[in-house]
Amino acid sequence: MTPLPKDLQSLHGFFMIMSFVLGTAVGSFCGVCIDRWPAGLSIIKPRSRCPKCMNEIAWFDNIPLVSWVLLRAKCRNCDAPIGLMCPTVELITGLLFLATYWRFGYSPATPVYMALCAGMVIITFQDLADWTIPDEITLPGVPIGLALSLAGMFWGEATGLRVVSVFDSLLGILLGAGILFALDRVTVLLLKKPGMGMGDMKLLAMLGAFLGWKGTLGTLMMGSVIGSFVGVSVLFYYRKRGENAVVESAKKTDAADSDEEITLEGHYLPFGPYLAVAGLIYMFFGPELINWYIASLGPNSQVVVIR
Repeated sequence: MTPLPKDLQSLHGFFMIMSFVLGTAVGSFCGVCIDRWPAGLSIIKPRSRCPKCMNEIAWFDNIPLVSWVLLRAKCRNCDAPIGLMCPTVELITGLLFLATYWRFGYSPATPVYMALCAGMVIITFQDLADWTIPDEITLPGVPIGLALSLAGMFWGEATGLRVVSVFDSLLGILLGAGILFALDRVTVLLLKKPGMGMGDMKLLAMLGAFLGWKGTLGTLMMGSVIGSFVGVSVLFYYRKRGENAVVESAKKTDAADSDEEITLEGHYLPFGPYLAVAGLIYMFFGPELINWYIASLGPNSQVVVIR
């Protein structure tokens, strides 16, 4: 964590609180994106409104977390229930913003990684709900991550960024897209069914732009472990119930040429959320985890400090 200048150290607690508050506000906007992007709707107009009575939501009923509690999870006008997704997204985003400030402190990396956290929240919830990963996040994210690594080459470690080499970022992009593309082709060739979606490739390429080639490999490894654990648990659950669990919102992956339906019954699970979670884990703790792993290999292993 980059410490605050001496004249600002007394404001550390205030900045912590404001990071959480800012995160909940951004989380509210993330909820709009999650709701509207899959339907092809504008995230600017119209203003937020109740989906049942179609009345616009007043500003005092749209305060992150607070309004949901005060309204008792109901619309003020028609008493239609307000689901858990909105406050959950707001709370998670707020906590991630708080953790980002706690981890990176008073440095240029903090707003950068706050924005990355918001993107990962949108990707996670949209992929879980709609089986799609928004191009609105991944496509601009690749050149932005590359540009930030270029800036890191000029200002160095003072930025607090994980990647301060444009070559590291570029290799991360190529590895991220290339590995998942190869896995997709192998799956289609050998198993004759869809493999990785194009959205997953773009997501890992974007994470590679921000986290470099080490981050790409670390994210893929951790995401695969997390996804395998969750996937086996979910499939075991449905098999134990003896039901054919078909996800209503399941859609064909945009990379697949097959007509096979993407369902839990077909042993499909969205991979984007696990890549997003693993990417955030690497963003916060990746270098420490790598150094811990190297040290755990034994007394004869050489420990190399990795940023």
